[in-house]
Amino acid sequence: MRALLHRNVLTTGLDASLALISFPAALYLRLSMRAFSLLEAYIWPASLSFALLMSVMFLSARSYRRIWRYTSLADLISLVKIGTFGLMLFYIGLFQFTRLEDFPRSVILIHWMMFTAMLVSVRLAARLMSDRALLKKPQLLAINRTPVVLIGAGSQAEMFIRSAQQHSAFPYEPVAIIDDEPRALGSEIRHVRIYGPLSDCTKVIEKFARQGVDVARLILCDDGLSAQQKQSLLDVASAHKILLSRLPRLSDLGSDGLRVSIQNVAVEDILGRSQAALDEDAIDAMIRGKRVLITGAGGSIGSELVRQIAQHHPASILCFELSEYLLYEISQELSADYPEVIHRSVIGDVRDHDQLARVMAEYKPEMVFHAAALKHVPMAEHNASQAVLTNALGTSNVAACCRAVGVATLVQISTDKAVNPTSLMGATKRLGEMIAQAHAQEASCSTRMVTVRFGNVLGSNGSVVPLFQRQIARGGPVTVTHPDMTRYLMTIGEAVGLVLQAAVLAHENTKERAPIFVLEMGAPVKILDLAVQMIRLAGRTPYSDIAIEFTGIRPGEKLYEELFYDAENLQPTTHRSIRKAAARLVELSELEGMVARLIAYAKTGEDAPLRALLMQIVPEYTPETTTDYSLGSAA
Repeated sequence: MRALLHRNVLTTGLDASLALISFPAALYLRLSMRAFSLLEAYIWPASLSFALLMSVMFLSARSYRRIWRYTSLADLISLVKIGTFGLMLFYIGLFQFTRLEDFPRSVILIHWMMFTAMLVSVRLAARLMSDRALLKKPQLLAINRTPVVLIGAGSQAEMFIRSAQQHSAFPYEPVAIIDDEPRALGSEIRHVRIYGPLSDCTKVIEKFARQGVDVARLILCDDGLSAQQKQSLLDVASAHKILLSRLPRLSDLGSDGLRVSIQNVAVEDILGRSQAALDEDAIDAMIRGKRVLITGAGGSIGSELVRQIAQHHPASILCFELSEYLLYEISQELSADYPEVIHRSVIGDVRDHDQLARVMAEYKPEMVFHAAALKHVPMAEHNASQAVLTNALGTSNVAACCRAVGVATLVQISTDKAVNPTSLMGATKRLGEMIAQAHAQEASCSTRMVTVRFGNVLGSNGSVVPLFQRQIARGGPVTVTHPDMTRYLMTIGEAVGLVLQAAVLAHENTKERAPIFVLEMGAPVKILDLAVQMIRLAGRTPYSDIAIEFTGIRPGEKLYEELFYDAENLQPTTHRSIRKAAARLVELSELEGMVARLIAYAKTGEDAPLRALLMQIVPEYTPETTTDYSLGSAA
């Protein structure tokens, strides 16, 4: 505290001294020694008055708080504004007392230029003294550093280079920048030359290799690069067996600039899917001030629903989750990231109707998002009873309890595997869609029951991306079921954002009680291509460094997925990434008896009659006897 006070006094005193001498100095430049005789009556009182005035203004603006060695352009602009305003007040006051007789008007301009130059100069001098290492041209490669090439000649690249030059312990040495901007070519940022265009990346790497510098990473410093450009850079990185990385976010940077954690480029950056724009205002209007309940709140989709809903200021969030650990994790995250949001965590099972009814009666949610489900196709295939109890009975319980307590909107998460299902999981999810729609058709139902159907999400629990990551980390092999297997892929964040957008569409159209919305998933992606990309992103060579083995299609799996039935006659909505399906409807009275029998079979573990009855309830369900596609290792 004492050192801080000393610094503040010193800073204010120096600025006051500059103000004190600036007025007579300006007069001297204009009139030389005649100024002191011509204006003898008030030159020194005026100088002292100006110094006092500027001291008050600097103190009021708290400019002394700015550390000079970190002076920025914004600081200098602020300083010039304060100085200009102070000069205006000074000369207005001086005119009142002296009428500026015998006073050359050009002195005002000279005084302004001199005073602002003094203020700026002392701060720039302090900044240059602090950054004196930057004034020296660095050697081509510092010892014990990893040579890297930066992609993009913008502010992020400048920040990275500055950190490298200021800190001797910085782990990376930027040796070149590559950019597509023709005007930047041949220029330098802090002595690091800019090459280009991006298509010359290979030439730049080879140029440094001839000088004995083996580039180890390409680091993306431009957030505006397209997926095609990133793909081209990945091709170059793979050809030279180097890593393609991205510059860390500001939160990844340590306070001393040394703890830089360069991040690998994510596979979703390469897949080329652009994020859909959302109507954030409409989503906020729908959620703000509402009591929201989320089932399966600890899962991949459920936890992301919690995060995105918390951003829109709900009255409260109730997280309903069977896994104690997952519930603890999302509860801790809510407390840390959204402390203003009231939330409650309940360990519960959607299959327990009585508990669910008690919780809803007490909590009285206005919106329910039903994300709890068994989603893993082979696991559900081998645990048919549990899949039926969770996906069918659980959905039936949620829909019935929503009706009982008068929930305004139920949004349930469905899957592309519910379309022409060949898996038991897909069939139970299609049955869940039917159950929600049947409840919503009842005259006594005041709840809108919205279904949102989409494909696979990247990085979700049990998905292929984490599996491939673990296999690559172990050195392989990476296992792919079939070389022609394709899937629709979307990031978790985008999927959940579009779920909320679909809920808005249902919220705005109160006439439809149970719409099924289908998300636009783009082009399907070959799982083999995904595996190859992930191996290359890890800096390894597919089939050489990391083997790829084909294990055969598993029970219930299809080579490709569908997002809608041909008869559903998809219709566009007001959002380009969401379409509406005209699904086949079933009366609740027709469905209830068969679902009750199905659940009875599930509770007693009678697998054969359960599957037979499920095929009757969901006639689109055609389980296949899976052919052995064990093809061995890829060539």
